[in-house]
This record gives sequence, structure tokens and C-alpha cells, in this order.
Amino acid sequence: MRIDFNNLSKIPVTVIVPVKNEEKNLPECLGRLKDFSEVIVVDSKSTDRTPEIVKDFGFQFVQFDWNGKFPKKRNWVLRNVEMRNEWVLFLDADEFVTKDFLEELRNKIIADEYSGFTIMYENYFMKKKLNYGDKMKKMPLFKVGSGEYEQIKEGSWSHLDMEIHEHPIISGKIGFIKSPIIHNDYKGLEHYIARHNAYSSWEANRYVSLNSSNYGLLTSRQKLKYKLMKIGLLPIVYFIATYFFKFGFLDGKEGFYFAKYKSQYFFQIKTKIIELQS
Repeated sequence: MRIDFNNLSKIPVTVIVPVKNEEKNLPECLGRLKDFSEVIVVDSKSTDRTPEIVKDFGFQFVQFDWNGKFPKKRNWVLRNVEMRNEWVLFLDADEFVTKDFLEELRNKIIADEYSGFTIMYENYFMKKKLNYGDKMKKMPLFKVGSGEYEQIKEGSWSHLDMEIHEHPIISGKIGFIKSPIIHNDYKGLEHYIARHNAYSSWEANRYVSLNSSNYGLLTSRQKLKYKLMKIGLLPIVYFIATYFFKFGFLDGKEGFYFAKYKSQYFFQIKTKIIELQS
């Protein structure tokens, strides 16, 4: 076996960056990944400078062509793209690792007791860091072969070719990394609104399709969300909890706008559910 001495000091994690038209976010994202032993960018036929940017960084570039069925992008990568590392980290183009995160990551993946890690995110909205309100967290880091993102049977609900709200179903113990990843989308409000309009359509269709067989796979947070959605209280409960009880008002006008946009997002889901069920 040939030893790659250039990778001996690298972090033994394969970073997967799913993208489509991410020329605004990608340079910042990829520029922070030099410490990883492998970075793979999976594209969905971008029409901007995304491919050229990846080439400039010298990372592996893979094209994904979704046929509207399972698997979507992340599960497709897990099933079809060979990785050299035991661990995989899924990173969106608007997510940026920090030195503190990299240091903690190096130490945490040494322990064999964990199959995955939940990670916190430092959220920015309208160019301002939000210190309060609803904190963003998810589990994008896990061992290859320990599981994959939940499979949801869709009927062409949307054009979303990547798992957005699907959660990874992992076998084994889940740990926690305290040092956050930065989440800061440079595309602005127009993109944010359009993206969440698409998300709300997907969420509404998923809600309508829920039954006893797939309801049990939901997380406790998802179950609470859907219970509040059913009785029509989720938009107002989310706003009150985020803006008042979680001190979102201390983030100034950006904290108010964020809570308002998210409550409006849940209102969109609820009204789309009503339309689908009528």
C-alpha cells in the first residue's frame, strides 16, 4: 500500500459539499477545508461558476442527475461515491467550519464509542450573527455504513433533489460537538424567501402523507411540530417561544425579522396543508 505522506496530518474525514449554483457561498466554504484529507463537491448541473470554483481549489467534482425518485443527493453519494475515510461530514455551501470546530473534531472522532455527532450552528441572518432565539443543530457527521438519511416516498412534490428536512437514521451512540459551524448564506433575502417557499411545499406534502408506519420514525421535535401544526398553533407558538422565551428580541431588528419569517414559513405550510386536504 502506498502511503500518502501529504495526508498524514490531515483530518481523516471525507467532507461532502452538495451544491447547485453556489458561486457566492462556495469560495468561503471550500477555502476553510484544506485540513481535511478528502473533499468531494456534488453538483446538480450548476449554470454559474460553481464547477470552475471547485476546479480552482483542486477538490473532487461529481455530477448528480436526479430522476425524481429515491435516492436523493446525499443518500446517492453514500451509496455510489467511494470515500477513503471512515467518517463523512455533509456540509452545505453556506456553512463554514472554524478552527475551534476542527480542533474539537480531531479529538472527538478518535473515540470508537460514537457512530455520529450532533453539531451546533452559529446562525447569521441579514448579515448579523444571531446570539439568541431558536438554535440550529443537526447531525451531519457520522461513520460511513452506520446509516443514511431517512427514505421518504415522494410523488414529485418539489424540485428539491437533496435531503433537506430528512434526518439521518444512524445505528449506534450519538455524541455532541460543542464548537459551532458558521451558517451564513450570502445570497440574501430573495433567495431565502424562494427557498423556504419550496421547503414549505415539501413539508405540506410530507405532513399529508404521514401514516402510522412513518410517524414512528419522527424525532420528538418533529412530532411536537406536527402536533402544533395540526391544531394551527405552530406559527404563533414558534414566534413567541423564539422571540420572547428564547430572547430573540435581544438580537435587535434582525432577531424580530428572523422569528417573523420562520413563523410565516410555518403559516405557509399550514395553509398549503389545508389546500391539499380540501
